[in-house]
Amino acid sequence: MNKKMIHILGTRGIPAQHGGFETFAEKLSIHLNSRGWRVNVYCQESGIGRIKESNWRGITLTQIPIAQNGVIGTILFDWKATRHALGKNGIFLTLGYNTACFNVLQRIKGQINIINMDGIEWKRDKWGRIAKVWFWLNERTGCFVGNHLVADHPAIKCHLANRVNPKKITMIPYGGDNVLAADPSLLSRFGVEADRFSVIIARPEPENSFLEMVRAFSRVRRDHKLIVLGNFTPEQNSFHRIVMESASDEVLFPGAIYDSATVQALRFFSRFYLHGHRVGGTNPSLVEALGAGCAVIAHDNQFNRWVAGTSAAYFRDEEDCAGIFEKLLNDDVTRKIMVAGSRQRFQANFTWDRVLQEYEDLLTRWYPES
Repeated sequence: MNKKMIHILGTRGIPAQHGGFETFAEKLSIHLNSRGWRVNVYCQESGIGRIKESNWRGITLTQIPIAQNGVIGTILFDWKATRHALGKNGIFLTLGYNTACFNVLQRIKGQINIINMDGIEWKRDKWGRIAKVWFWLNERTGCFVGNHLVADHPAIKCHLANRVNPKKITMIPYGGDNVLAADPSLLSRFGVEADRFSVIIARPEPENSFLEMVRAFSRVRRDHKLIVLGNFTPEQNSFHRIVMESASDEVLFPGAIYDSATVQALRFFSRFYLHGHRVGGTNPSLVEALGAGCAVIAHDNQFNRWVAGTSAAYFRDEEDCAGIFEKLLNDDVTRKIMVAGSRQRFQANFTWDRVLQEYEDLLTRWYPES
């Protein structure tokens, strides 16, 4: 009996080094490979040259060199990956719809392509008008050219159901690791102790409520630290500069940190995890906070409320956020309830075992008949 074959497009590749989709692609690839699937992941490499293949943990990596950086490089990579995939057999999983116009070729070829539709990218504040139009058009295109769609949040499924029949959409959230321990020595570089700091981990964009959270925290002296992880470039970005100038001396900006053990320790030992995202579906960082048992303070919207559940505290603006700090920062009883609620919510919905099995079941149902 021939093994099932899957090709994964839409990420920078594995092993994961960048973001949520790459981590998911790595987890899914390892899971499917262990279940007898042959797995091929398209990977973006820096440089020039020919497309080549390598092997990582039994998974084929199709490496496509791209000389350009940024958005242009990503679009060119997606184009080359899609063209290359036209010569392959099996089933295809495309993560994200940002270049869904290219996937039209796969639909014409008759390939079965499942598309994870990610968040509502064209609503994000950070994009200009041209980019928003591009994302809007590609979202529409992805809805129609994908044989089936995956939404990572019930609200995303409802949004997509305005475009296509709801039967064409399966809701499968993002997954995370169950973190039951971490290395406290990794906190020393930040000069903090367990439970004496809170943390924000996100891209420093206006839509992620950085300014509101930092201002709310900085209103008074709290004898508590706020560690803000993110790639801040105040010399080049006026929003970054405003956020940093609004911060008290109890707010730390150590930059972007990609070491997973350090990030896990910051989540695990934090008193509160602050999550200001206002747009999107199931956010990977919020799921990972639940998996680490964080007490969550989040922006009040339908996306965050479904993920974090009723045990989190929610704010609508800077005033709300400041009030939560005043009320909860020294409330051990409420915090303990919030931690238990996060763990319960995580176990019920976001373990990798559950998420990956749901993906395998979906891919198996759609696998092309030989």
